[in-house]
Amino acid sequence: MDMRMMMAGSMAQTMDMAAMQNLMEAASACEQACTMCSNSMMEMDGMARCAAMCSNCADMSNTMMRMMMRPAGMNATVMMASLEACKAMAQACMEECSSHADMSDTCRMCAMACSELVDACDAMMASMR
Repeated sequence: MDMRMMMAGSMAQTMDMAAMQNLMEAASACEQACTMCSNSMMEMDGMARCAAMCSNCADMSNTMMRMMMRPAGMNATVMMASLEACKAMAQACMEECSSHADMSDTCRMCAMACSELVDACDAMMASMR
């Protein structure tokens, strides 16, 4: 067996499965909320930044979720960097949508979903340390 396969297998075996499941669910929910928010913000004048931020966060959330579905192919360094990037994107989107939450229920829900993804990324990273 090749050394990379052994390392990937051992990483998958040491992953916190509850944290993985929580992250996948949070990423899926965030992707959906961000997509809905982006679509509704596109129709509003002056909301291009929010729409673009939500679209980027939806894409990042989907990518993170899909990476978690392939634990055998995980590399600890890459996974930590991906989790940090996903967390940063969700944090930025949460802040943007929070600033519009008083005028848009969609932004409020998006900010909440992003916040849950930030927490799920933190929990996953903590379980990997």
